[in-house]
Amino acid sequence: MPGYAVQMGSTVICAHAGQATPTTPTPRVLLGNQPVITMTSPWVIAGCALTGTAPPCATAQFVVGATRVMAGGAPVVIQSGTSLCVPTGTPLQVLVTQLRVTAT
Repeated sequence: MPGYAVQMGSTVICAHAGQATPTTPTPRVLLGNQPVITMTSPWVIAGCALTGTAPPCATAQFVVGATRVMAGGAPVVIQSGTSLCVPTGTPLQVLVTQLRVTAT
């Protein structure tokens, strides 16, 4: 399924509105003057609002992304990709990203 490629300036949150940030962008490939994000990059989550007995989202990883578009030998993260937060198992949501480059 095609989707817009995700870059460093994208707005990504966990299911509980915590801000997700990739830890290792790919600086050699730029989208809108921002480094592209590949599926090898782990994400850290700050401000997860999950309350109760379950611990809040701390990290995440995209597990499904582009199949035909690579950067540095790794698949690019796309807006329609699948991710998992740890320890909750909920997905990340890409709210805002660049709108010029799509990937499949």
